[in-house]
Amino acid sequence: MPRTTAVECPGCPPFRALTFDALGLIKGIEARGKEGGVPKVVERWGDPDASKCVLAASIDDRKTDPLLAVARKSGRVSNLHFSSPVLVVPGQIEVEVLNPLNGELSVTVSIVNSGSARPEDDAIVGLHLFRRQRLELTSRSCTLLTCTTKGNASIRSVEMTDSPADSGALKTWSVCASGNISCSQVDGSESYAIFGGKGVEVNMWDLDKCTKIWTGKPPPKNSLGIFTPTWFTSATFLSKDDHRKVVAGTNSHQVRLYDVSAQRRPVISFDFRETSIKAVTEDLDGHTIYIGNGSGDLASVDIRTGKLLGCFLGKCSGSIRSIARHPELPVIASCGCVCMHILHFGKLFFAGMALQLASQLVLFLGLDSYLRIWDIGTRQLLSSVFLKQHLTKVVFDTNFTEGISRRVRECGVGGANNVMVLEVKHSAADSTLHEAQSIGEVQSADETEKLPTKRKKSSKEDRGSRKKASKVKDGSKKLKSKKRSKSLENEFADDA
Repeated sequence: MPRTTAVECPGCPPFRALTFDALGLIKGIEARGKEGGVPKVVERWGDPDASKCVLAASIDDRKTDPLLAVARKSGRVSNLHFSSPVLVVPGQIEVEVLNPLNGELSVTVSIVNSGSARPEDDAIVGLHLFRRQRLELTSRSCTLLTCTTKGNASIRSVEMTDSPADSGALKTWSVCASGNISCSQVDGSESYAIFGGKGVEVNMWDLDKCTKIWTGKPPPKNSLGIFTPTWFTSATFLSKDDHRKVVAGTNSHQVRLYDVSAQRRPVISFDFRETSIKAVTEDLDGHTIYIGNGSGDLASVDIRTGKLLGCFLGKCSGSIRSIARHPELPVIASCGCVCMHILHFGKLFFAGMALQLASQLVLFLGLDSYLRIWDIGTRQLLSSVFLKQHLTKVVFDTNFTEGISRRVRECGVGGANNVMVLEVKHSAADSTLHEAQSIGEVQSADETEKLPTKRKKSSKEDRGSRKKASKVKDGSKKLKSKKRSKSLENEFADDA
């Protein structure tokens, strides 16, 4: 018999995440409560349709007026601001810009391919919603970076009006001459981007000038003279403050560290298990990375030495497709082609004590349709949620707070006006509460008037007295019957 252990699920700190799946659904998952909340699916946007599969997503989760960009597989555009849906001709790709708080569609962007490839053959694999340009431009505009499988990259600014149109700032270039792009990432300053894929070495581009500034070089042949073909499946920057160090995962289960300022070949390269690397993300300390592969293994590695720090318990039944890192909360979460997991980074106190928020959150995706939560110290499962569909991407809403109204974040009100909105909200809530209480009192009064009177339940003493009275009555009846029988006997004796 296999050895099994019982796992306690104390819950996780409050957080909010958005997951995207193969049927085009967007789900909002929240965990509430400071003493170990259970994550639940609280929102679902869209209708299940395999032709509208979400391929990539990017979020600008600032406190006021947040935005969410989603790239879909479908060639159809359905915009809530238009009277009828618009059909996209072959050669166009659809990108939607949504409100991450309520799922309202703000604008839909159609990207025209320069070649003759169909949208399904040249799908979007890289998508980034710029934050820096949004601060410089008006709040009703956004800037998007997209990259397709064939290496067609573009940067465009879109005005979010009733009739959306490009603002004229459009840059297009080709990332690769041959091969297929499968991964891309933008650094923290949003000035540099890296691309890689099947037959395409990792290369870095300056987004301001749209020029290539560095290209990686594959490692030499091994001792047997075997050359590993180039096939990168995931890549990320090691630190948000430094764009010179890049970590990439390959289809041949290798993890490589590149230093742009040092050399073209990888500085460190090591193998992880036996399946391809599907997701790689960095930690805030600048030297720890999290790796997920095609067989559901998740581990943390010190990239300075290539040392495996440990693997997380509770193996996922499938490929891990996406890993996201929360910058503040003390939980690490994972989800993938159908599974989302949450892992805890700090200490967790149980037995009625408060949850210590000392570390960070990381999200990653797997293939068994579950959201799982682990403790980063003990690597033990904390909670799980079933999500039904195959997940393709997950992002965090880092400004989620239980006590703040979503309406304030949507409207973008700040300062004294913000306080006024909150005060009006509380007063309205109080008035509604008083009205509900008064209505409840009236209803209770009506119910008491309409209810028929019921007999009172007799107490034990009453029951005892009744029993005694019944016994006395029975005794008197018996005496009377005896007297009658004696009188009858006397009458018979006299007659004789």
